[in-house]
Amino acid sequence: MSPKRILMCSCVLECEGVPLRKRIGEARNEGQSANRWWRAARIATMLFATAHVLAGQVMTPRIAVGGILHESNTFSSDPTELDDFHGRSLRRGQEIHEEYATSQHEIGGYIEAAGRLGFDLVYTLVANATPAGPVTDVAFDSLTSELIERLEQSGPIDGLLLALHGAMVVESHPDGDAEVLRRLRVALGDDLPIVVTHDAHANVAPVEVELSTALLLYKEVPHVDQRERGIHAAEIMEKIVKHGADPVQAIEKPPLLYNILFHNTNREPMLSLVQEARRIERENPKILAASVPVGYQYSDVPQMGPSVVVVADGDAELARTEAKRLAEMMWEHRNVMELDLPDAAEAVEKAISEPNAPVVLVEMGDNIGGGSAGDSTAILAELVKQGARGYVSAMYDPEAVRHAIEVGIGGRFDLLVGGKSDGLHGQPVRIRGVVKLVYDGQYIETAVRHGGRRYLDQGPSAVIHAEGSTPDLPNVVLVNSKRHTPFSLGQLTSAGITPERQKILVVKAAVAFRAAYEPIAGTIIEVDTPGLTAVNPARFTYTRVRPNLYGLR
Repeated sequence: MSPKRILMCSCVLECEGVPLRKRIGEARNEGQSANRWWRAARIATMLFATAHVLAGQVMTPRIAVGGILHESNTFSSDPTELDDFHGRSLRRGQEIHEEYATSQHEIGGYIEAAGRLGFDLVYTLVANATPAGPVTDVAFDSLTSELIERLEQSGPIDGLLLALHGAMVVESHPDGDAEVLRRLRVALGDDLPIVVTHDAHANVAPVEVELSTALLLYKEVPHVDQRERGIHAAEIMEKIVKHGADPVQAIEKPPLLYNILFHNTNREPMLSLVQEARRIERENPKILAASVPVGYQYSDVPQMGPSVVVVADGDAELARTEAKRLAEMMWEHRNVMELDLPDAAEAVEKAISEPNAPVVLVEMGDNIGGGSAGDSTAILAELVKQGARGYVSAMYDPEAVRHAIEVGIGGRFDLLVGGKSDGLHGQPVRIRGVVKLVYDGQYIETAVRHGGRRYLDQGPSAVIHAEGSTPDLPNVVLVNSKRHTPFSLGQLTSAGITPERQKILVVKAAVAFRAAYEPIAGTIIEVDTPGLTAVNPARFTYTRVRPNLYGLR
């Protein structure tokens, strides 16, 4: 049981007639160290817990659950406002259980493990938003303040399981996730165990290993191990609060940009590294966690780039040694990361002639999961220009959705589509055709998919069968009113589209789509297109990253 819980539980724990909790608060307010009082609290904790054991009482750990998750693209001019954390993406209290218990998200893993490990979960706040530009100070301050307030009002807790993305940038804080941890430590103290989970695309700031008790990150890209990581985090928490584990952490940051084209952990070079991280966790009981996140190249911040984070039980030298060894393995990957991708015109030409269908064209410059606009027309323009047949292209375009609703199902659709968010993703393309479907854009994903969410929503949407369609091979443009990542085939099947029967499928993604699309794909062609998530870093100007990062030019 944590000192914070004991302090909150009983006014019997006093020093010279003053509750220890008050002593700690007074020390902090006066700018003094509260360690003296925390040491007293720890002694009181042991005495209190021993008394309950002798009395035959079992203390159930109360573990809080919370999270603020955002992947911030600093090259985007579209700031992430408070309103972007809304709907099913903002859950409080018991809503968190209802939203995540059956999901593949790490919070689902927290929940699953809690029952087996004997935790009493305390639900606070979980907020996330679709990747875009940096989070505004107003949004960040509001969310962190509410999270802290809910934690402080939740009663005694023994630990916190905290989901943070790891690549959140805030207007005033380039290391947004570290700032969340700083504020939590000020409010909750240094002794409370905080076990943090991060996305594999985290740009880990070294200070995070100082502020967290244990930090572990998704191993897989696509992220099909999120629930597994949540379970793992809860198991580490159990070792801390029930068995006295003493996590010590080490971080190494190889000086390279790990290009997103090579993030797929189901193939080399990342496959062997992830396997090695899993091996040392499995074979060495003193290794609590070993993580090899690839980083997120679309944030121009000092901590941008891959990391190695190793958590050991009481053995700092072991953590440092293994972190350095894994980092050296990652550094060697620079020798095989070379870019050689077709542009949109060449890729569409290849797709039309490719016999192994469906052909998945990966529009890497408009990777919605990386914070891009979702309305690039680079590939759609070529599909129309080259007279392709049987294609499917989803496009963020609320205006087009409204037009489809106005003309109605069966009505003639004639509108410029896409290319409306900014000047980086091509010009609008004129689409003529017939409205086949209008619907609310909501669906459920039951399989293990990147992102881990179960209940998904692309907003009011419409299906257009464009010119050149035939009954067997329609040319499909799916327009939606929310930027929506193509992590699930449900985006298409919920709209009546059978992806296996189409010739060409366009996905605005990089790697994450593979969990859903790879099993049905005949051929996958990654395409070098312009946009906020262009695969070639030479398309961007970096000013804040560490100097001389390999792969930046």
